[in-house]
Amino acid sequence: MTDQPAPKPGDLLALAVTTARAAADLVRERAAGVVEVAATKSTATDVVTEADRDTEALIRRLISEQRPDDGFFGEEGASDGETTAGTSGVRWIVDPIDGTVNFLYGLPRYAVSIAAEYAGEVVAGAVVDVPAGTLYAAFRQPDGSAAAVKDGEPVAVRQPADLSQRLIATGFSYDASLRRIQAEALVRFIPVVRDVRRIGSAALDICSVADGSLDGYLEEGLHLWDHAAACLVAEAAGARWEATTGVGGRRFVVVAPDHGYDELRKAAVQAGFLPVDSLPGVVPD
Repeated sequence: MTDQPAPKPGDLLALAVTTARAAADLVRERAAGVVEVAATKSTATDVVTEADRDTEALIRRLISEQRPDDGFFGEEGASDGETTAGTSGVRWIVDPIDGTVNFLYGLPRYAVSIAAEYAGEVVAGAVVDVPAGTLYAAFRQPDGSAAAVKDGEPVAVRQPADLSQRLIATGFSYDASLRRIQAEALVRFIPVVRDVRRIGSAALDICSVADGSLDGYLEEGLHLWDHAAACLVAEAAGARWEATTGVGGRRFVVVAPDHGYDELRKAAVQAGFLPVDSLPGVVPD
C-alpha cells in the first residue's frame, strides 16, 4: 500500500479528459491517411494498427508526465494487455482505439477510453467518440456516488419500457467457437426484444446506454480496458452493470438501466448467453 495521499477523483478525471482528447486528435489524424494492420493478436481478425500503438504510447507519456508514480494497464502493451506497476495506488486502464476494426474499415464508430482506478475501484473515466468528437466523462464522489456528462451536459438512462420494446447492443468474439455460441444465443434472444444492434465499439455501446440511445448492452469476450471507463459513465447515469463469466468461459458484461436490469439479465440467461447458475465474478484479463 502507498503512503501517498489519496488522489482526488476530479483531478484524475481532468487528466483523463485532456489526455483522451489529445489521443483522439492523433487517431483522427491517422484516420485521414492510409490505415494498415501492424499485427494480429488472439486471431487473424483481431488486429492492431500502428495508430493503436502510437496512441497508447502518447497516452502513457502524457499521463506519466503529470503522474510518474502511477501504474498502467493498456491493451497494446502486449498481445494480452500489459500491467505496469506503480507506487501511487492509481492504475490507468487504457484502450487507445476501442473499435479498431471499424477504424481500419473507415466506419465512424470508434473511441479512446481512459479510466483511473484507485484501491481496486474505477474512480474516473473518459470516453471520446473520435469521429463525432463527443466526450463522455464521469468521476466518483467522496460518498461513492458518481456524476456523468456528455459534452458537459448531464446524461441519464432511458425511461422504463417492456423488454419487447428495448433496443439492445451486443458484439461478437474474434474467436470462432465463441462467436458460434453467441450467434446461437442471439437467435433465442432477438425475438424477445425490440431489436439488436452490433455497432463495434463496446465503450460507445455502453455510453449509449448512459445517454438513453440504447436500452441495454451485453457481450462476452470483453477485457477490462473495453468497459472500465464506460461502465462508470453508465453507472453514474443510472445504469447497473456486471462483469461475470459467460457460457463460453470469458468475461461477460451486461449493462442496463437499473429499473430494467434484472429483466434483461434473466433474458440473457434464458437465451444462453449466461449459465443458469451464473453469479457475479470478474474473469481475470
